[in-house]
Parts: sequence; C-alpha cells; structure tokens
Amino acid sequence: MDIFLVIVAAFFMILGIIGSFLPILPGPLTGWVGLLIFHLTDAVPMNWTFLIITLIIAIAIWILDYIIPAMGTKRFGGTKAGMIGTSVGLLVGLLAPIPGGIIIGPFFGALIGELINKSEFDKALKAAFGSFLGFIASTFIKFIIAIIFLGFFIVKVIDYKAVLF
Repeated sequence: MDIFLVIVAAFFMILGIIGSFLPILPGPLTGWVGLLIFHLTDAVPMNWTFLIITLIIAIAIWILDYIIPAMGTKRFGGTKAGMIGTSVGLLVGLLAPIPGGIIIGPFFGALIGELINKSEFDKALKAAFGSFLGFIASTFIKFIIAIIFLGFFIVKVIDYKAVLF
C-alpha cells in the first residue's frame, strides 16, 4: 500500500509543477496534496508542523496568484479585460504548437483584451506589459514553491527508501 501512496503522491507533485503554469490547476496546493498523501504512508511519520507550514505557504501562494497579476495590470493602467485576456492568451499559447506560446500568449491575450475594451493602442500595450509581468512573476513564484515541495518529497523518499521499498 505504501508504494501505491508514494506513486500517487509523486503524481500529485508532478501535477503541482504543471499547475504552476496552468491557471486552472492550483500548483502549490496540488503539490501539497502530494506531500499529505506521502505522509499518510505507514513508513513516513506524520509531521503535522511541516504539513501545516507548507499548507499555509501553499494557500498564501494561491491567494497571491490572484493578486499579483492584478497588481501588475493596475500598476500599468490595465483593466479586467486585460487580465481575462492574459488567461485566455495563456490557454491559447499552451494549446498552440508555436515555440514560446506559453510566454507570448499571455502578452498578446492581454493586449487584445485591452484593445477590445476600447483602450488606445499605447495604453493597451502598456497594460498588456503589466499584466504579462504580473503573470510571469506569479508563475515563477508558484513554480519555485512546487519545486521546493518536490525537493522535500524526494528527500523524504530517499530518507525512508529502505522502509518504503
């Protein structure tokens, strides 16, 4: 049963990293679920302090994920249309078979969103840049936290490999 839980936990850790880039999936929270599942094994002792601290971090990052892009957009004069355009552009960029789609998609999505909102091109470009910067900052933070959670997972697997396998 422990091996099954380790595999499921590893799956959630990978989903957490993928979720760092997808706006639909909360990356750090998903990675935290992997840590929780891993601590449910009989081989690894439950460390409530560790789990609570990592949960607080994951929730804080999840909340900041909504605040940071909005701050970037507002700081550069954008509107809600630019923020929505950023998310739509990200999805299009992920699905489009173009190199760098995940990077240029949010920028062009924000630009198009601002232009649809009847902004002048210069203002729309500035707002799109702000929205893009906010998205990149938020994605980077989520990715770093998901990688740290994966690192904790790997270290624990190595520490308890004799009991797990």
